[in-house]
Amino acid sequence: MAWGYLLLAGLLEIGWAVGLKYTEGFSRPIPTVITIVIMIASFFTLSLALRDIPLGTGYAVWTGIGAVGTAIAGMILFGESRDAIRLACIAVIVSGIVGLKLASSENTTQPAPADTQSNPPR
Repeated sequence: MAWGYLLLAGLLEIGWAVGLKYTEGFSRPIPTVITIVIMIASFFTLSLALRDIPLGTGYAVWTGIGAVGTAIAGMILFGESRDAIRLACIAVIVSGIVGLKLASSENTTQPAPADTQSNPPR
């Protein structure tokens, strides 16, 4: 479930990043309010994901999804460059996201504290 929250948080990050473009520097009230609501939802779902996913992994995946999705949205919505170097860099980010997911387990737990009772100081 944590990875589902993280995916949703990343998708919401794409939404608020694109929304920033439509706020025109927060000068348009309706796009501004919508963008802020999506921001809050993104941070909230990220916080839910970070209950079970390590902080570094969760944050890196969240920003990676946002970066890749926003770059693609910029190409589609705003006619931004689609040159080979840009696409290759996006592919590197995607491979990093996949690598972080593969390197993490679904049930990541914190290490147990050392048992000081069984080994008293000498």
